[in-house]
Amino acid sequence: MSTEYGFSLRLIIASVAILSGCATPQIAPLSTPDAQPEPVANATPHASPTVSVTATPELLPPEPAPAGATDEFKTDFSRHIVPYREILSGGPPKDGIPAIDAPQFISVSEAEAWLDDREPVVFVQVGEDARAYPIQILTWHEIVNDTVGGVPLAVTYCPLCNTAIAFERTFDGRVLDFGTTGRLRFSNLIMYDRQTETWWQQGTGQALAGEYAGRRLTFHPATIVSWQAFKAAHPNGKVLSPATGARRRYGANPYVGYDNPRTRPFLYDGPATPEQLPQLARVIGVELNGEAIAYPYDALAQVRAVNDVLGGEPVVVFWSPGTASALDAPVVAEGRDVGAASAFLRRLGDRVLTFKHDGERFVDEQTGSAWDLFGRSVGGPLVGRTLTPLVAVNHFWFSWVAFKPDTRVWAQH
Repeated sequence: MSTEYGFSLRLIIASVAILSGCATPQIAPLSTPDAQPEPVANATPHASPTVSVTATPELLPPEPAPAGATDEFKTDFSRHIVPYREILSGGPPKDGIPAIDAPQFISVSEAEAWLDDREPVVFVQVGEDARAYPIQILTWHEIVNDTVGGVPLAVTYCPLCNTAIAFERTFDGRVLDFGTTGRLRFSNLIMYDRQTETWWQQGTGQALAGEYAGRRLTFHPATIVSWQAFKAAHPNGKVLSPATGARRRYGANPYVGYDNPRTRPFLYDGPATPEQLPQLARVIGVELNGEAIAYPYDALAQVRAVNDVLGGEPVVVFWSPGTASALDAPVVAEGRDVGAASAFLRRLGDRVLTFKHDGERFVDEQTGSAWDLFGRSVGGPLVGRTLTPLVAVNHFWFSWVAFKPDTRVWAQH
């Protein structure tokens, strides 16, 4: 049996086991992004940034709905913007991977008992409300319907694309709740909202089919960082509790070896991936004012801080070691170190800063102030100041470029 075939078979078996009520690690159905969000320069730190709005795509002629969909959904499948042949079943049915609708949170000190320092968590902040969503939990649920700092948010994670994305749930004057469809597009999670049963692409926030077809959700910054980094920066933060009411083997990785560069994406049937990078190379993707760029983790690890201009705006990307891959070893905490990346505007007030890594920390050349991975000045003349975060999404190369074929790939000169 080939490695690829064996891996795919493990995914299918795990999905069936979950649906049968077994405690075997679950496999998540996912779908792929259509277009990457555009972070906007005027966003305030940790506030939900406005995503630039492009023209709504035209609806396609009616065609038969995806197989089995009309038995599970009340979606208006006559309204759609992508061919239904692009949508595949990931295994589990509607809500077979259960979203967390009533999340419980614990303190950093309580979470210390079960989180390893290198474990990846998704960091989301609104105002002073900073929260960590351990990927060891998100892997099994993929969606958390939450309210952070008074703002209704959906915190989502697609293991097959390694995309952690937060969306505002307030849409057209009402708060939406999201669940999993059990379908994928280009290996990326397709969500649905329970109010209209519109289908949404997780990677792009765009509605693929249903009442809202062609429209987009508003993105909010969400970053994959290590537990050590989160607790050091936010000792009073909140942590998603494993007390979810579901029987799952939190901490176990159902995608063992998935991010091995020699493997191929599961159920990927999309555009051919350019060979600039391996399909499963980690990148952080950013789009600003219509310009897209992928920053490869391997390149970021060499320089740690990248000063760039994107869409006419000065930006910086930080990278730090110490975060485990959630898709490598049988236990999430034991995954190899892949590091963590974040992106910000370099403009602070009326000046543009230039950053470097001095071997120990990030430092701006203008004032000598020290900065952390969260864009906060932690020492020097600018201590206490915060850079404006960009919507920058972790991706595997295949998923980013599938929807951003005109992307630039950053390389050190």
